[in-house]
Amino acid sequence: MTERMTGAQALVRALEHMDVDTVFGIPGGAVLPAYDPLYDSTKVRHVLVRHEQGAGHAAEGYAQATGKVGVCMATSGPGATNLVTPIADAYMDSVPIVAITGQVASSLIGTDAFQEADISGITMPITKHNFLVTDPADIPRTILEAFHIASTGRPGPVLVDISKDALQAETEFSWPPVMQLPGYRPVTRPHSKQIREAAKLIAEAKKPVLYVGGGVHKAGAAPELLRLAELTGIPVVTTLMARGTFPDSHPQHMGMPGMHGTVSAVGALQQSDLIIGLGVRFDDRVTGQLVSFAPYAKIVHADIDPAEISKNRHADVPIVGDCKEVITELIGAVEAGGTGSYDEWQKQLAGYKETYPLGYEEFEDGSLAPQYVMQRLSAIAGPDTYYVAGVGQHQMWASQFVDYENPGTFINSGGLGTMGFAVPAAMGAKMGRPESTVWAIDGDGCFQMTNQELATCAIEGVPIKIAVINNGNLGMVRQWQTLFYDKRYSNTDLQTVRRIPDFVKLAEAYGCVGLRCERPEDVDATIKKAMEINDVPVVVDFVVHEDAMVWPMVAAGTSNDDIKIARDMAPVWDSED
Repeated sequence: MTERMTGAQALVRALEHMDVDTVFGIPGGAVLPAYDPLYDSTKVRHVLVRHEQGAGHAAEGYAQATGKVGVCMATSGPGATNLVTPIADAYMDSVPIVAITGQVASSLIGTDAFQEADISGITMPITKHNFLVTDPADIPRTILEAFHIASTGRPGPVLVDISKDALQAETEFSWPPVMQLPGYRPVTRPHSKQIREAAKLIAEAKKPVLYVGGGVHKAGAAPELLRLAELTGIPVVTTLMARGTFPDSHPQHMGMPGMHGTVSAVGALQQSDLIIGLGVRFDDRVTGQLVSFAPYAKIVHADIDPAEISKNRHADVPIVGDCKEVITELIGAVEAGGTGSYDEWQKQLAGYKETYPLGYEEFEDGSLAPQYVMQRLSAIAGPDTYYVAGVGQHQMWASQFVDYENPGTFINSGGLGTMGFAVPAAMGAKMGRPESTVWAIDGDGCFQMTNQELATCAIEGVPIKIAVINNGNLGMVRQWQTLFYDKRYSNTDLQTVRRIPDFVKLAEAYGCVGLRCERPEDVDATIKKAMEINDVPVVVDFVVHEDAMVWPMVAAGTSNDDIKIARDMAPVWDSED
């Protein structure tokens, strides 16, 4: 059954057929034809953000909280280029979003017309795929293909750029269109021979580790992971993007590996004889100096993206496939072939965990320790809350001192490290999960990049809660200046300790509730007060000591063996056999 309509109407109708319920965006000249039929849609809610970057991060937060494809929309030129950062962020963290941009009329493309930018060319390296549509007849099929590409295989961002004349012209609409993606066939089923080889290495290993990344969560494989871990008794480490995929409370969990990982997790990888990498990238933040990473370990590397296999570390057993299917088949192979005995290994790592727990400095002047704020927030808000972090010290403290028991409850910008991520991403997460409590954990630097989205939250009725960890500085950069630049604090003092701006007043100006907490004894009451307010957004200004640091730390470019548990303090490793 075909129907005649404009390309813009076809776009909106296609989004409705894709069950899109929320679009984050800002209108402008080239995309205006699409906004007209959107005005009449009863199925798609458009959220008018205050900056296109906010639209992109909100789409990411929505996607990560729901598992659905997030959608954002912008006009041509600067509107589209303001989406570049969230698109790059989604690409690095494998987040399924579709970004729809208006483009100048097809006859003007390439003439440097007003508000023209080659957004397809600009985003080519940071999208799974992108489309430039100049024929209205192609709009429905392109939308279907965009959602299919974004959500299958390794998830990621897809851009659809549509010329203004294609939106205005009439076309025949029918649904569903036939996709034309002959070269796109993601492999999900692992090769059985590789599964058998992996099971054989597991049976032979004395010191194996399950190195778990975001790919396990994205595959919905947390139950299978738990079963595999308990079946084998193998210790588990979870990356920044996999926090919560394996419960923190589980005795086999060694914590997060990498630059600011736990001693038990870093030690587990460094001293292992077999690493089973599941949905991971072996990225530099985990491996440290690559040549010295896990020198005794054979590698089993399973990932849905074949480009990741052996990219950084050679895989002895490469497995291409969806982590849910990989782990399921691995369970069967291990049950058939048996496992080794890892009692001594478990005892060794348990010793690291007990000897070198996460800790922090308490200040003699009574200043607030940010880690204490995280611990109390975790205890009071609980494991069912979604925690959305920006980037920097507060992100690491949130990953270390909040207890994660459920998959997907820690949302943050991992690969790109985007300051300004937290507030709009929390907004998107809350709109995707309105029944859940959503806390944004932000730094005073990050918060000042995108806090205009508080206006969006207040107007749209999105009662997120924001904990601003306010140390008056660009904290992580200051930490590096302390450690590596002789305390030469060049351009990291934000002056927020002088209350420029005053975050409480700023929150109130945006129609939110503003609270401030400066003393440890007030933390619980402040958090509980914020938890009681559920009709408007709440901003809590936690004024913390400027010299609080993130420990443990592996300095960039050094070996994981050189991890420091505090300044000039290192763990004592067991001697190698």
